[in-house]
Amino acid sequence: MRAVIRRNKQLVCDEIADLKPEAGQVLVRTLACGICGSDLHALHHMEHMIDLTRRAGGMGAGFDPTADTVFGHEFCAEILEHGPGTTGALKAGTRVVSVPATLTPAGGVELLGFSNTLPGGFSERMILSEAMLLPVPNGLPTDKAALTEPFAVGAHAVAKARLEPNSVVLVVGCGPVGLAVIAGLKARGHGPVIAADFSPRRRAAAERLGADVVVDPAIESPHARWEGFGVPTARAAQNMVRMMGGTFGRPIVFECVGSPGVLQSLIEASPAGSQIVVAGVCMETDRIEPAIAITKEIELTFVFGYTPEEFAATLHDIAEGRLDVGDVVTGKVGLDGVAQAFKDLGDPEAHVKILVEP
Repeated sequence: MRAVIRRNKQLVCDEIADLKPEAGQVLVRTLACGICGSDLHALHHMEHMIDLTRRAGGMGAGFDPTADTVFGHEFCAEILEHGPGTTGALKAGTRVVSVPATLTPAGGVELLGFSNTLPGGFSERMILSEAMLLPVPNGLPTDKAALTEPFAVGAHAVAKARLEPNSVVLVVGCGPVGLAVIAGLKARGHGPVIAADFSPRRRAAAERLGADVVVDPAIESPHARWEGFGVPTARAAQNMVRMMGGTFGRPIVFECVGSPGVLQSLIEASPAGSQIVVAGVCMETDRIEPAIAITKEIELTFVFGYTPEEFAATLHDIAEGRLDVGDVVTGKVGLDGVAQAFKDLGDPEAHVKILVEP
């Protein structure tokens, strides 16, 4: 079967061995798979990425980042064949999504998209675990079902925020992660939501997904909007409001950029007492000045991934229309177009999210 393989830090469309499901597994046909920002980074920096992950206690020693790897962990697929020991509760032809991890008969786990053994979604077929399959609710288009994984990331970030009913929220960075956060906030009735990004296309996407205010940081600081929504930025001003009997919600900032220097800039500019939820994955050594965060009593919360429950809830929120995935998908390619799609995604004005349809 055909797949797009990361080989020698290049993407090569080639043939790989056919797959056979083992105990508890199912063979599926990949219908659509999103290209994630982590895929873009891993193409050229997989070794560094895996080193950091292992230092954090993730990914087993068996994965070789220099060996052939088939990316793709944001997928919707169709069941083709059941392996031994499966129940067959979901019949062949059923469209499904899954947390991108496959259980092995030996008791191990293969992380799809970051495995030397099993291919991810940039392939015609995949092996999934029957126990983790979620059927796509009737009528939900495949391209929207494939967005379950990235929007679950946003749902998890929102769940980690200590939001109050009157909290004002700032989302910095409106790439796929920031957009998923905005959608997650609006799905749960939170607002006002201020969204900031230098890209006109991303700002437009943020507005479509429900951001109440959209700011171009090249023209104005998004932090200039706090006072207008009743949030004093200085500790002294906050104390005065409280002494006068006034109230305001905890200011929440979502950092969805993941570049060096962004976190420090937010520590300096955010209102005192803010919670900064760090959802952008900075893969480089960064520098912050703790004394400023301490003086302002800034709370830093680092988030990653999602729980299985959040993944399942996200699928149903999308299917029921509670979670608006809008026009996030801006392009679709076959396997032969994946290498060019990776290049196109380097320009935020070209695309927001590209789906691969093997």
